[in-house]
Amino acid sequence: MTTVCSATEAVADIADGSTVLVSGFGMAGMPVELIDALISQGATDLTVVSNNAGNGDTGLAALLAKRRVRKMICSFPRQFDSWVFDGLYRSGEIELEVVPQGTLAERLRAAGAGIPAFFCPTGAGTMLADGKETREIDGRLHVLEYALPGDVALVGAHRADRLGNVVYRKTARNFGPVMATAARTTIVQVADVVATGQLDPEAIVTPSIFVDRIVPVGGQA
Repeated sequence: MTTVCSATEAVADIADGSTVLVSGFGMAGMPVELIDALISQGATDLTVVSNNAGNGDTGLAALLAKRRVRKMICSFPRQFDSWVFDGLYRSGEIELEVVPQGTLAERLRAAGAGIPAFFCPTGAGTMLADGKETREIDGRLHVLEYALPGDVALVGAHRADRLGNVVYRKTARNFGPVMATAARTTIVQVADVVATGQLDPEAIVTPSIFVDRIVPVGGQA
């Protein structure tokens, strides 16, 4: 694990065409500073995996507005403030894969656990199952879902220690822990970095083994 001085340095090697996992439930837990740095860095043709497809004009929505994202994989592409994504989708400028929220979390968890695929009843018999393998298990129809790994995870957390152990603040935790395990490179922005031993080990949600880079950004993450 490396503590880097700036978000710019942390995202410098993200390549065009990468699959980027972005934590957050709406704006809660969204790594805004890392996303802003990615916008400045210029990577394009990205596939972004997140719960939402951007809110307002900041964070993920700002990345979408720059036409850097080829495809969104998410659970909630539309809400009252998703006008950036709405406009791109209606004009055919972005692809969309809708995944039920629990299935999205499990696909990410499976990637982190080394499980290539699993059967799930959610979505069976609906348009979400079109083209997918199905199987009846214990009298109930299930859909085959594949793990969802990322090249990079951008995670917003609360605090880290110098080893890279991470804790989250309340509901800002959301998708951060599973995304951290599912990516080849995990970059976590935190409010501050404390000395090793200052975090309660019982409160550490993401151990340092899953974290590659820590970026202290100040504020309250």
